[in-house]
Amino acid sequence: MTNSDQLKKTDQSLIALLSDRISLLAASEQPSLDEQLADVAPLLAQAGIPESVWASVINSCHATLILKSTTNHVAPRQVTIIGGRGRMGRLFQEQLSLVGHNISILEHEDWEYADKLLSQAELVLVSVPIEHTVDVIKRAAKYLGTNTALCDITSVKTQPTQAMLEHHSGPVMGLHPMFGPNIKSFLGQKVVVCPGRNDDSFQWLLDFLKSKGGELIVCTPEEHDQMMVIIQATQHFCRFSLGVFLAQVKVDIKQSLTMSTPNYRQEIDIVKRLFSQNPNLCVDIMLATEERCNAISFLAKTYSRLARLVARKDRDALIQEFETTQSFFEEKTNAFLQPLNTTVQRDFKPQMHTNISI
Repeated sequence: MTNSDQLKKTDQSLIALLSDRISLLAASEQPSLDEQLADVAPLLAQAGIPESVWASVINSCHATLILKSTTNHVAPRQVTIIGGRGRMGRLFQEQLSLVGHNISILEHEDWEYADKLLSQAELVLVSVPIEHTVDVIKRAAKYLGTNTALCDITSVKTQPTQAMLEHHSGPVMGLHPMFGPNIKSFLGQKVVVCPGRNDDSFQWLLDFLKSKGGELIVCTPEEHDQMMVIIQATQHFCRFSLGVFLAQVKVDIKQSLTMSTPNYRQEIDIVKRLFSQNPNLCVDIMLATEERCNAISFLAKTYSRLARLVARKDRDALIQEFETTQSFFEEKTNAFLQPLNTTVQRDFKPQMHTNISI
């Protein structure tokens, strides 16, 4: 048998196995993407197969299930998106419309029609810049029926959730999509869910996100905001600073990439994507709360302290800093942090609530 014949035979076996795998996933409750990867990680390492290859298989199987699903046949909901012409608002408008929901848009010039656009909606989704979110919630609440579900999708959760609970007597929930508006689908994307009131009114929306491959992470608004100080604000500042530095020293990015490490190329890609966004979004994420500003200030002081050690060529002090931090990471992350070459990440998950079906 030639190599070509052997390859065809192997492909036939793989196709049959993939068909079996998809059927098994469809017939039972699906393990999370993280769990599916963790289960075979030792086998992949033994076979010398990168985890990113298996992560791609997992995601592709999940995508096939979504295409086969019947979620397009849903009871149409009346949804109004405040800020629906913004990039994130458009993403939700497109995704919800695709499965048959009726979407209306309310922008800043449409408030004279607010009674019509809001009073009859089953769900009102607030998708406006962070600094306007609370004011928009207060303004919109005056028009909402007692059964209208109200939620926001901003990256700060405590103040918006409190405002929704205070000014609206009906169902309330805070959502934070952990992705930008450039994605093509919710497949493999995380959405943080902060319950507020009458959670059942949002179950259809959560089911929709999950059916499209989204991973729902439930926590309190306070837990969310505490984590976002590190996950979002300081990371944005690090990459914002790196981009500003590279521009100031006029680095030849193209030339640097010709001799780059994979990590450098990945970092440049992230910085490039950051600076392709609306500048207001990036800045608002860093300035959204006093806690974020304080954390960024402390991070900047850490940079300065370490830079002074470098300027003094204090090798012993730098090694001490490295070893102290090395011990921290060995203690805190070895149990759950996987290699960087995979597309499925095991992130911190706050304490789960049990009153929402996900």
